[in-house]
Amino acid sequence: MSKNSLKNHFLLATPTLGGGFFANSLTYLCEHSEDGAMGIVINHPLDVRVDEILDQLSLADAAHPQNEPVLAGGPLYTDRGFVLHYREQSADGETPNWQATMDVSSEIQLTTSLDILGAIAQDRGPSRKLIALGYAGWAPGQLEDELEDNAWLTVPADEHILFAVPHHKKLDAALKKLGISLSQLAPHSGHA
Repeated sequence: MSKNSLKNHFLLATPTLGGGFFANSLTYLCEHSEDGAMGIVINHPLDVRVDEILDQLSLADAAHPQNEPVLAGGPLYTDRGFVLHYREQSADGETPNWQATMDVSSEIQLTTSLDILGAIAQDRGPSRKLIALGYAGWAPGQLEDELEDNAWLTVPADEHILFAVPHHKKLDAALKKLGISLSQLAPHSGHA
């Protein structure tokens, strides 16, 4: 990770972004390097429940309902699932090795394989998790340009906001870490 990397940070959309997919969004950055950036929007729930996705994949288990909403993780590859989760140890002290998993931090992982969904369906998956369809991506230098244009504010990620705060309160909670509220952000904030 380069010293200027925003990996494991939140991107808070400013009104400069206007409408569209990223309006009022809070994005968790999973990767950021000279090759570009990738993240998951964590505060835009879809009108789809995890059980519905598991059912479509023939993984649902009526004994272990998964009623939380699936998130709109970003405008790219909206047919692909992403599980953002805390690295947890099982009852026997082992940390599961999910297929297709990327370490975002020492505590947070991003997994894109079916094995974790099967475990979640059986209530054997990570207890702290977000399941999203799609992701947000930036080409090399694109995120830096958007930051320069005041489209985003950044703050180091907070696991409590990520996994415990209700979706509709996540952006406000992240703004609070910066000591501001959404009402304080004017459409042209940052321009003197």
